[in-house]
Amino acid sequence: MNGWLLAIVQTGLLIAAAPFLAGWVKWVKCRLQSRQGPPPWQPYRDLHRLFGKEVVVAAVASPIFRSAPYLIFSVTALACSVVPLVAIGLPTTAIADVIVLVGFFALGRFFLALAGMDIGTSFGGMGASREMTIASLAEPAMLLGVFTLAMTVHSTNLASMISYLLENPFQLYPSFVFAAMGMVLVAVAETGRIPIDNPATHLELTMVHEAMILEYSGRHLALMEWAAMLKLMIYSVLLVNLFCPWGLVVDYTPPALLQGLLVVTVKVLLLGTILAFAETALAKMRLFRVPQYLALAFILCLLGILSHVILEVN
Repeated sequence: MNGWLLAIVQTGLLIAAAPFLAGWVKWVKCRLQSRQGPPPWQPYRDLHRLFGKEVVVAAVASPIFRSAPYLIFSVTALACSVVPLVAIGLPTTAIADVIVLVGFFALGRFFLALAGMDIGTSFGGMGASREMTIASLAEPAMLLGVFTLAMTVHSTNLASMISYLLENPFQLYPSFVFAAMGMVLVAVAETGRIPIDNPATHLELTMVHEAMILEYSGRHLALMEWAAMLKLMIYSVLLVNLFCPWGLVVDYTPPALLQGLLVVTVKVLLLGTILAFAETALAKMRLFRVPQYLALAFILCLLGILSHVILEVN
């Protein structure tokens, strides 16, 4: 299959499958709580309903408020093209760098915070302030975790990292274990999941992401919600493909691609199930304890780098 065509198809699969992953996590949580819950494909129905509704915009809204949903969704969708899903060595490999990915996330967060503050409501300003505080603590920890892998592979390119792990015999690196634990904590914070945030609540004292999109409706709200689902999908694929890269292929034949897609799907759904178990067992954390949580993630990633340096010297 042509490399560019496969890259487009891979990106489209990530975008299309993101609502199902969010619905899967919610469905598993409902089952664990002895509730029937909506089916895993319910987010598709919700997005379809929102796209069909009329958009209501405040009279004081600026062009930033109106354009933010399209910008945020576009940036997040562009980030999907950077993440290897099934195949590596695609033409998008040249830009498949972790620094570029973090930059995409930061750009989307910038417009999200601007949109939250644009109307001038207290909820929007509160959510934007909390979002930027969490991001300022989470991004350094994420970069440290990725640099732990980069020091072993000698590259920050995602495809190069995965290729190195696939080509070399499996070894349980202590540095990778610390980095994986730290990046899991960062992923929970960045995607707004429990215990950092609860995407299912609209309580004033607990809202972060929801507070910034309260004023949106119709297709604008659909794009915002879809972008949040995409972010969860991106982090899930990153975690399973960086630390468990089995299943990714360099052979673009249809049988190999189908097998790789099946393996990656199982890994992502398994990670979603673990997330649902964790959210069922844990309670929402108080906001003033979030810096301690992210400090733990930073320390774990720092221990990963230190253990790599110590073992390499010895």
